[in-house]
Amino acid sequence: MNILYSLSPKTAVKLMFFLRKGYPLNLSSPVTYNEKLNWMKLYYRDDLIPLCADKYTVRQYIKDCGYEELLNELLWEGFDANEIPFAKLPRQFVAKVTHGSGMNIICKNKEQLNIKHTIKMLNKWLKEKYLPCYGEWFYGQVKPRIIIEKFLSEDGHTEPIDYKLYYFNNVHGSGNVGCTEVISDRFIHKKITMYDSKWNLLSQVPARNSVLTRHAKPKYYSQMVEITKKLAKPFIHARVDFYIVKDKLYVGEITFLAAAGFDYYPKHIDLMMGSWIKLPGGGNR
Repeated sequence: MNILYSLSPKTAVKLMFFLRKGYPLNLSSPVTYNEKLNWMKLYYRDDLIPLCADKYTVRQYIKDCGYEELLNELLWEGFDANEIPFAKLPRQFVAKVTHGSGMNIICKNKEQLNIKHTIKMLNKWLKEKYLPCYGEWFYGQVKPRIIIEKFLSEDGHTEPIDYKLYYFNNVHGSGNVGCTEVISDRFIHKKITMYDSKWNLLSQVPARNSVLTRHAKPKYYSQMVEITKKLAKPFIHARVDFYIVKDKLYVGEITFLAAAGFDYYPKHIDLMMGSWIKLPGGGNR
């Protein structure tokens, strides 16, 4: 698939979409959210996107927008895992490479960390291109590096709830947050709940053998919406992630193609979210 993408991105994207979604990708008149994300892979470019997709350079963008106090503490950054000063790091931290998704190591107890393996994995990830056939062209445009951040947790063991706010350029005719995805127990029994802008339940994806309860609207939700609108305003569509830990709000990262445009939303939500994106030029439908 990566070879096919290098020869014909359009063909590869259409084939990947059909294999993942089970129906043909309509690029001439995209309607659903997933279809429009895949249209954006091929035809939407903005020089700011690679800077905001990179987990290190997005920090400067967030600072420039006036939200430096909402960034997680940066403990170290560099281009070679062999240079990481493990002896100076706290007992808990998160190490990640800055291009792509899922390439991170959560350390909850440094004494139990296999440092040699950690160095090997981080340096291996640095050299990899993140799934070229997925068409997320912006990953790796900025030279990938390693960043190490503070491990955020209420109790020192569990990961915080992840609030993902989706900004669209055509929510009731203007740019706004259309919906929010709440992810809990991310690395154990992942549960996903989606709410509209008024915090009405849209859908739930409970973990296996679990009953998913509704989440109360977070204390800082109005602030999260305003921050998302400011950070995402230059773009057709973007998702901004937040955490609330020990009564403090943190902004995480900015994502432009959720699940690379292959996510499994209920059809009515896929259509609703698609209606909130107005594509430029020939993509307008």
